[in-house]
Amino acid sequence: QVQLVESGGGPVQAGGSLRLSCACSGRTTTIAHIGWFRLAPGKDREFVASMEWNGGKTYYADSVKGRFTIARDDAETTLYLQMNSLKPEDTAEYYCAATRGWIYSSSRSYEYWGQGTQVTVSS
Repeated sequence: QVQLVESGGGPVQAGGSLRLSCACSGRTTTIAHIGWFRLAPGKDREFVASMEWNGGKTYYADSVKGRFTIARDDAETTLYLQMNSLKPEDTAEYYCAATRGWIYSSSRSYEYWGQGTQVTVSS
């Protein structure tokens, strides 16, 4: 089992920045990909970004490319999502997720999920 706990969400004005954190524990050696998804009211869960647990290759949704950065602190086993130039359409509940598989952009391939953290961007 892998446990994931997100933090760092909150309200922010458009153009501002936030950094989300995801503390990872448990059998992290089984993880192939770890990443972030978001869920906004009335929309499907959306892939945001992910990275290979070993090797660190990163992947981004087109909607956040150039604004968001995914990174991991190996010493603390914490995943981050640095979000800059935030827009009102970034408002959503953000979830950290991990998978033992290699289909990184589909939420259905992720076995482990955090509880979510809310990000609200006001115009």
